Amino acid sequence: MQAMLIDRYGKQPLRQAEVPVPDIGAQEVLVEIHAASVNPIDFKIRDGKVKLLLQFEMPLILGNDFAGVVRAVGSEVRRFKVGDAVYGRPRKSHIGTFAEWMAVHEDDIAPKPTNLSFEQAASLPLVGLTAYQAFHDLMHLQAGQKVLIHAGAGGVGTFAIQLAKSMGVFVATTASEAGAALVQSLGADQVINYRHENFAQKLHDYDAVLDTLGGETLLQSFAVLKPGGMVVSVSGIPDARFARENQLGSLKTLLLRLASAKITRQARRHQAEYRFLFMQPSGTQLRQISALVEAGKIVPVIDRTFALADAQQALDYMESGRAKGKVVIKVR
Repeated sequence: MQAMLIDRYGKQPLRQAEVPVPDIGAQEVLVEIHAASVNPIDFKIRDGKVKLLLQFEMPLILGNDFAGVVRAVGSEVRRFKVGDAVYGRPRKSHIGTFAEWMAVHEDDIAPKPTNLSFEQAASLPLVGLTAYQAFHDLMHLQAGQKVLIHAGAGGVGTFAIQLAKSMGVFVATTASEAGAALVQSLGADQVINYRHENFAQKLHDYDAVLDTLGGETLLQSFAVLKPGGMVVSVSGIPDARFARENQLGSLKTLLLRLASAKITRQARRHQAEYRFLFMQPSGTQLRQISALVEAGKIVPVIDRTFALADAQQALDYMESGRAKGKVVIKVR
């Protein structure tokens, strides 16, 4: 099969190669991939920025979510059969969706939403699970509460705005002039033009913030919260709590405690809570997302689509920060 891979960490171009079709385990299915999507985690993995949390063997096929058709099932698979159209986010130890085939655990996939194409469906798993787990599992958002979503026109942001509105939550978001109309069309109640306005001075008494940018934006986000509020970040630095919960060991716990000290102090200063989100695959939650999509409450937002052979161009475009919504790779 054809796949796009890296041979070492660093900013070298993806290499197209012929590799064997993977074998499947007893609880896995073999998926003929029709489409995959590009996410910031792809170039972070390529650059070695998550080596502290994830270890991979080289060569490594990149890609973290997909949509396709089941072509074989393991002996213990009970929820899927050959011919099923599915979508999913494989577990972190088993990535590789920039390819024509992949083996994936049945717990990590769900039936593809019936009203979506494969390209549309492939755009949803990673960003959908990220927003879902942030809002439901960590923030426990309720109708009537207020959330700030950074970079609302991005991949996570376009999904998160729609999910929050489906939950009855008031949504503020940051965007440029180019993204303002898009986020408003998705339901954002208040749009902060980050080029001309300071969100930390404009917003107050928010229940939660979803941070997708990290850095100074993350540090300033605590100022918009009411006491007891929470900042959930997918781009910040993991803290000691995250290290303990994920059993990373005493050395990594110490290193992350030191690295995240500034964030921890800022959270304490504002009587707020900080959580780093390392999203987990979940076929069960994808089924909940499918129900929202099929009910018309969430619509995929796709900026551009590339061929598999042009995966490097897709990665470059995503890394440029110009994409509004998702970047998709059409495999078949």
